[in-house]
Amino acid sequence: MTEVLLAVGTRKGLFIGRRRGGAWEFDDSPYFNAQAVYSVAIDTRGGTPRLLAGGDSAHWGPSVFHSDDLGRTWTEPARPAVRFPKDTGASLERVWQLHPAAAEEDVVYAGTEPAALYRSEDRGESFELVRPLWEHPTRSQWVPGGGGEGLHTVLTDARDSRAVTVAVSTAGVFRTTDGGASWAPSNSGVSAVFLPDPNPEFGQCVHKIAKDAVDPDRLYLQNHWGVYRSDDAGAQWTDIGAGLPSTFGFAVAAHPHRGETAYVFPINADADRVPADHRCRVFRTADAGKSWEPLSKGLPAEDHYGTVLRDALCTDDADPAGVYFGNRNGEVFASADDGDSWRQLASHLPDVLCVRAAVID
Repeated sequence: MTEVLLAVGTRKGLFIGRRRGGAWEFDDSPYFNAQAVYSVAIDTRGGTPRLLAGGDSAHWGPSVFHSDDLGRTWTEPARPAVRFPKDTGASLERVWQLHPAAAEEDVVYAGTEPAALYRSEDRGESFELVRPLWEHPTRSQWVPGGGGEGLHTVLTDARDSRAVTVAVSTAGVFRTTDGGASWAPSNSGVSAVFLPDPNPEFGQCVHKIAKDAVDPDRLYLQNHWGVYRSDDAGAQWTDIGAGLPSTFGFAVAAHPHRGETAYVFPINADADRVPADHRCRVFRTADAGKSWEPLSKGLPAEDHYGTVLRDALCTDDADPAGVYFGNRNGEVFASADDGDSWRQLASHLPDVLCVRAAVID
């Protein structure tokens, strides 16, 4: 029977849920107890699915773990999987992102704080720093966001392994088309309302980017203020926030099969980081941002204060699609019908930092 696997990274461990048929079951206790899990990936490209988790121990520091038995047991490499070379003068704060590459089966990318990109060619067991981005001439002008200077988004292109897009708080979007040998800012049209020049080449506080299921050149971007779409792989961005109760937020996710379909979770404001209008609602567009509809059937109807962070909203690859989000109240919600209706899967967890889901055959 097909299984859906749901990985929920929290401030105090990783929780794993499994659905066979219509019933969800969560493993008895969290993995990486007392570690903050900022990043999770479910890599289904090979014959054996692999889970990757970026844990952060207050005592031992950050590490990347992997599991080849759907999370039941975990391996930590003998040497740190991600570490800064001595000549950089930097040390790893945390791993914000783990991304299996779309075009290369064994390649995994990691995004870190301080903001750097790492590449693995052994499915995440060891990583090498992508130096041209680390040594980018604009780096000295990058300013950490409120959560730190993190490279939190990595997107790859199934058509071309040399094309990689990343996002950094608060440096903005950068893109390479030559396999990481050179990088260029890709922020035209994205506003930075907090800067004297609101339209700089770089310096935007991009919170998350998602790629359209049908058109790989179409991207959706949730900014510190503003929701945007690009139809040319990030060369130019267009504001699509009209119709949302707020254009501030952290998360954005795309439908796995339907083009022009994406999801956001609006937050009141940067100075009031609770759900817009105190209502627990996901908003969906089915026309690439021309219009938005609120999705709340089955979600709490009373005043709600659970903020959804940038990696805490995702979709699986089922059809109809599963849509999932977790919040800082420690609640996890799921939809099995593209977001039309919802059910609560968990409550009273630690702060939810990230969620990932996938269908496991």
